[in-house]
Amino acid sequence: MSIKNSFSIKDLENLSGVKAHTIRIWEKRYNLLEPERSDSNIRTYNLQNLRKILNIAVLNNSGVKISKIADISEEELNHKVKDITIENKENSVAVNNFKIAMLNFDQSLFEETYNKLLACNSFRDVFLKEFLILLTDIGNLWTTNTISPAHERFISTLIKQKILINIERVQNVNPRDDMTYILYLPMNEIHDIGILYVHFELMLKGYKSVFLGPSVPLENLYELQHVFENITYISYFTVEPVADKVYDYLKEMNNNILSKRNEPMHILGNNTKDMDTSKIPANVRIHNSIIELIDVL
Repeated sequence: MSIKNSFSIKDLENLSGVKAHTIRIWEKRYNLLEPERSDSNIRTYNLQNLRKILNIAVLNNSGVKISKIADISEEELNHKVKDITIENKENSVAVNNFKIAMLNFDQSLFEETYNKLLACNSFRDVFLKEFLILLTDIGNLWTTNTISPAHERFISTLIKQKILINIERVQNVNPRDDMTYILYLPMNEIHDIGILYVHFELMLKGYKSVFLGPSVPLENLYELQHVFENITYISYFTVEPVADKVYDYLKEMNNNILSKRNEPMHILGNNTKDMDTSKIPANVRIHNSIIELIDVL
């Protein structure tokens, strides 16, 4: 598989969060990076440049002035970045390593980074403090064409594997029977990492959680009312239903399923943002994030 080893200045901006204009200033003033230039003076950066700007961003975001960073060697830069407490940094060393692993399809680097995090953090902390940031960044990188769908699939599959392993570890043969959570994705929705993690959280809390997976027809949910009492439904709308169809979907869901037994539903995802809550059924609650959702479950 081809490894991405040449990056534009826009790629560096998207991956590091440092504006292209700032990168140019740092190059000119401090000679921090050494890009190659085309005959038309277009900059291209190699993997070493990318690693360096990621590390510089971590150190700079932690409060170290760029003039100080420019005075240290690259080896010392690497050591200083490693010394930063990972869980307290929004743009952490771990997230940067995961990005490098994604770009190079490097499963070994992913596993090494993950295992180091897990040595001093719970899986819950790793997901909420590292993977969530990474997944948000991946969405931005994909929409700006910095990465390909293959990169997204590669890293998403590895993260999903970790969730599944931890679900297996917390499975409870005698879950609480006072409520059943039904987790599913609507028809043509396949982005299941977020809701799969919610499934893990519910099982961790000892609840009965039934995960149906992606692309579930509404009639399948109706059938479940013949099996379980006191159901709470949870769904994640990333791309489907499209934003202008969400109201219609929720109305149909309420009329055909929720209202039958006055059961609640929780939803979140990109296509639920900026919705008018006065237009949705009273027993449907919208959440802005996974963290907000699990706090109320």
